[in-house]
Amino acid sequence: MLCGGKKSYFAAAVCIIALTSMVTISYLRSQRLSHQPKVLQECSKCRGKIANSTITPLKDNRTFIISPYFDDRESKVTRVIGIVHHEDVKQLYCWFCCQPNGKIYVSNAEIDVHSDRFGFPYSAADIVCLEPENCNPTHVSIHQSAHGNIDQLPRFEIKNRKPEPFSVDFTVCISAMFGNYNNVLQFIQSMEMYKILGAQKVVIYKNNCSHLMEKVLKFYIEEGTAEIIPWPINSYLKVSSTWHFSMDAKDIGYYGQITALNDCIYRNMQRSKFVVLNDADEVILPLKYPNWKTMMSSLQEQNPGTGIFLFENHIFPETFSTHTFNISSWNTVPGVNILQHVHREPDRKGVFNPRKMIVDPQKVVQTSVHSVLRAYGNSVNVPMDVALVYHCRKPLQRDLPRESLIRDTSLWIYNSSLIMNVNKVLSQTLL
Repeated sequence: MLCGGKKSYFAAAVCIIALTSMVTISYLRSQRLSHQPKVLQECSKCRGKIANSTITPLKDNRTFIISPYFDDRESKVTRVIGIVHHEDVKQLYCWFCCQPNGKIYVSNAEIDVHSDRFGFPYSAADIVCLEPENCNPTHVSIHQSAHGNIDQLPRFEIKNRKPEPFSVDFTVCISAMFGNYNNVLQFIQSMEMYKILGAQKVVIYKNNCSHLMEKVLKFYIEEGTAEIIPWPINSYLKVSSTWHFSMDAKDIGYYGQITALNDCIYRNMQRSKFVVLNDADEVILPLKYPNWKTMMSSLQEQNPGTGIFLFENHIFPETFSTHTFNISSWNTVPGVNILQHVHREPDRKGVFNPRKMIVDPQKVVQTSVHSVLRAYGNSVNVPMDVALVYHCRKPLQRDLPRESLIRDTSLWIYNSSLIMNVNKVLSQTLL
């Protein structure tokens, strides 16, 4: 009646709103239906070669699969961590094989390219597919077409399918180790600091390192602390050792660091209460608490509903050192002795200090290096008097004299335990 004959602005507005709502609902329904899994074929069993590499290229050479993960935080989906060319890859499909009936379901994938691409043509991406109902697939194949032969496609195990109790409190994710990495002494010191502060596991995405460093990694693997993820990304893409395309026009930035960090979060989502995201030359150093566990317990109590905790990065330049803790037996080991670097650069006016993070992995959807892009919980910037990122590296403010630096010996609180632990590692590996 109202739409039929009354010539009023109000009636017209109501008609427009009603029609728009109907069209929108119809569109959303059709979009959801287009992503619903469809039965393509039936077979007696699931075949196809199982992919065991960390990085698997598809035939288009524009899509690279890292690993699929089951994610039921919103709906029952398989979320595949991958790398795609942000312009060339427009359509992908998930192929699920359901046992015991042997039905092959194909889902139209949503390709969610991460926003922090920093100008590079290749980027971290989530390839997300709705799973078939009444089926808990153990493997998935990714294909450019909804048609074909599943026997010809590589199959990937879907991880995180079964919920498990946390096996550790803290896992550190380091990505990526490259450039024939040989900063052996600082790496050992960082590893021992992580253990002192509460880490039970350190996951390292390794591209390459020195022979000496390999011996150290072998020690930590056998100890049960280190998990090494092979990261041969330069076998497939031209990689940059910088963070922005304008600095080095290659395929992907910083050896695919962002992809590795996202994979590490999902890899540890069901086995670690917290995931620590920092580099091997960085330590998130508590200043008011003896370790990460007491610090995070307090921070969570003060910030209910928060899943992302960001810590301010501060540079302790390796060009300025003190004679204290000049341990002779360490002088033959390549790398930096962090105990001798206790002067930090002052804040630069108008310059933002980047942050590193400790996160609840179950609240993270997508992460970048210095912030989380999508999450279910809140984020909080942890004050510098509570904790800071001790970052010993080449100076950023190269022209500063020593008197302009700030003496900060917070690290020395741990010196006795650190020296003892480092000596133990060196005695069993290098000395």
